[in-house]
Amino acid sequence: MDRLTSMAVFVKAAETGSFASAGEALGMSSQLVGKHVRFLEERFGMRLISRTTRRQSLTEAGRAFYERSKAVLAEVEAAEALADSLQAVPRGKLRVNAPVSWGAYSLTPMLARYVRKYPEVSVDLTLTDRVVDLIDEGYEAVIRVVPIADSGLIARPLAPYRLVVCASPAYLAERGTPAVPEDLAEHECVGFAYWARPPDVDWEFKSAQGTHRVRLKSRFSINNGQALRAAAVEGAGIVLQPRDMLQEDLAAGRLVELLPGFEAPSLPMHLLYARDRRPTPKLRSFIDFVVETFGA
Repeated sequence: MDRLTSMAVFVKAAETGSFASAGEALGMSSQLVGKHVRFLEERFGMRLISRTTRRQSLTEAGRAFYERSKAVLAEVEAAEALADSLQAVPRGKLRVNAPVSWGAYSLTPMLARYVRKYPEVSVDLTLTDRVVDLIDEGYEAVIRVVPIADSGLIARPLAPYRLVVCASPAYLAERGTPAVPEDLAEHECVGFAYWARPPDVDWEFKSAQGTHRVRLKSRFSINNGQALRAAAVEGAGIVLQPRDMLQEDLAAGRLVELLPGFEAPSLPMHLLYARDRRPTPKLRSFIDFVVETFGA
């Protein structure tokens, strides 16, 4: 028998004064009430209730055990209430990992809104272009801008990571403006070297005529999107970077979008998290917030 259940039955028997009354209150037979009490007596090697044909009363040990049992059951009830509340209200620390550029320019503003909506959640955000191990490194959610292999994690697709090709007015004044993707082969293109791959050597565009794949000529590669942006603004060459990151420079005229008749490449983006039959409210709320904001 379960000790906590037997303790609860014993407490009810002590409070009602009979096995029959306790059974009626608990929805069980008086015989089953007696079995629970005898289970405790045999387990602890002491009589808890003195029983005669006319009445029953607690022994000295029974009175002490009754008080302690009430306290234990109250603690259990409080723990269950706490667990229920934790399942109902998002709270606690949430560890998230995301790529550097996208995390800085897109995810961080969303997180500012998220923590305002859920004031009992704190977020520990790590930005890195390295592919992290969600389980081993203790993250609850990871956003990845790479094709996803079968990892045993749940992968929620998000809107593709949109890129734009652009350069500074000064660079274009000196070198000319490419009209078609094939013209890029004659330009300086600043490559992006990141996590598990070498610098870009080919860029791919699409148009009504099909796919255009261009082999780049680049003397300059950088592993950070913000540094690539700075290089482009200073006229180092043509870059292919996220539209979100370059939007202000494009609006201000510091950069000029190129090849308007051709669709720049985009990258698949996913939100990853571990399989769990009952995700915590903080993780569930974060997943919903991300999908609502960046969903496909």
